[in-house]
Amino acid sequence: MARWLRPLVGALLLLEGAAALSFLHHRYEELVQALFRVQSQCPYVTRIYSIGRSVEGRHLYVLEFSDYPGIHEPLEPEFKYVGNMHGNEVLGRELLLQLSEFLCEEYRRGNERITRLIRDTRIHIMPSMNPDGYEVAAKQGPDSNGYLTGRNNANGVDLNRNFPDLNTLMYYSREISGPNHHIPLPDNWKSQVEPETLAVIQWISSYNFVLSANLHGGAVVANYPYDKSQDQRFRSHRRTVNTPTPDDKLFQKLAKTYSYAHSWMHRGWNCGDYFADGITNGASWYSLSKGMQDFNYLYTNCFEITLELSCNKFPPEEDLERQWMANREALVAFIEEVHQGIKGMVSDENNNGIAGAVISVQGISHDITSGDMGDYFRLLLPGTYTVTASAEGYQPLTVTTTVGPAAPSLVHFQLKQEAVRKPVERKASGTRMNNKAIQKKVVPRATRRGTQR
Repeated sequence: MARWLRPLVGALLLLEGAAALSFLHHRYEELVQALFRVQSQCPYVTRIYSIGRSVEGRHLYVLEFSDYPGIHEPLEPEFKYVGNMHGNEVLGRELLLQLSEFLCEEYRRGNERITRLIRDTRIHIMPSMNPDGYEVAAKQGPDSNGYLTGRNNANGVDLNRNFPDLNTLMYYSREISGPNHHIPLPDNWKSQVEPETLAVIQWISSYNFVLSANLHGGAVVANYPYDKSQDQRFRSHRRTVNTPTPDDKLFQKLAKTYSYAHSWMHRGWNCGDYFADGITNGASWYSLSKGMQDFNYLYTNCFEITLELSCNKFPPEEDLERQWMANREALVAFIEEVHQGIKGMVSDENNNGIAGAVISVQGISHDITSGDMGDYFRLLLPGTYTVTASAEGYQPLTVTTTVGPAAPSLVHFQLKQEAVRKPVERKASGTRMNNKAIQKKVVPRATRRGTQR
């Protein structure tokens, strides 16, 4: 290419990218076109896939960013953003479209920060979990949109009250010193959820997501779990009881990362409410049952927070650019939070990855598990930790490691198989063996009693 043509081509590329950043509300067909436009502009680092369909048959599309789209690379964490769960809360939908175009454009420009983020992270962006509800809200428009118009799906169900209630099972389990992580679903759960909810549950069961945010509207605050308080008996008024998870300090840090990178969320006073640092524990605000963020934490390895991003659930188009500029840095900074704590491989003596190995951190009663390839990711604050890896049929292994404030510490576990015990033979004299020795079994995997909150 002639030297004089290169600046012209570069300028045209920038203009093309700038033209794509249109601050408009996107109906379903326009949303689909926007996603496929991004994929066509960045074909080597993006992929579009559908996790299912809504009640009215609209696809629940996800745009993936990765240097190897469609492939999980060992030790590369999976991240997700979900928007428009409530159909009439539309800012998150538009911000995620803007973010998609921004990541693509900046990658093409050679932005070192964005290139590194796409190279080291597998990012999944779902602009709309409730496309049917959005269409109802969009018909009303920003000016006449009612507070609840289009909030629910086409069956009239609030999708953020539609996930299996694992909090109740967890609270009961805690009373008997049981687990509060990877809680199994009820047998009949599929008959109790909407198509959109079912699709999301199957989605998060298929990917080993590490960190996530769910974008809402109607307030300006970063909300973290638990959303549901343990005491739900008082139904005559809104219960506001701080209900922390075992990872409460970590969740506060994650929420503050978004809040302080946002132009005004951290100031606290927004929409007539005050939240110190622009963050809140969900149940401390109000108790919510069957929500998605608690479900992520109790059923999977994923740490999810809920971002309330605007006082106006359906802001006018002239406000979209201001909102994008207020959220742009926060959206990128929050993705970067997936790269903290510890990560590594859990393998056997032949270096084969062990899937489903349990990673326990002493003092934090919430475990995570390794993925299909044996890699694991445990978000942690800086500090020194005692960590145990255990798997059925293997001897548990415990190490002490220090986590710094920057990149995650690499901690691998190579587990040895448990020795097979020979059956106990009775002595010829007929003397009875100790009953405990006869009944003693090999413990399939290490269990841990963490501190109870």
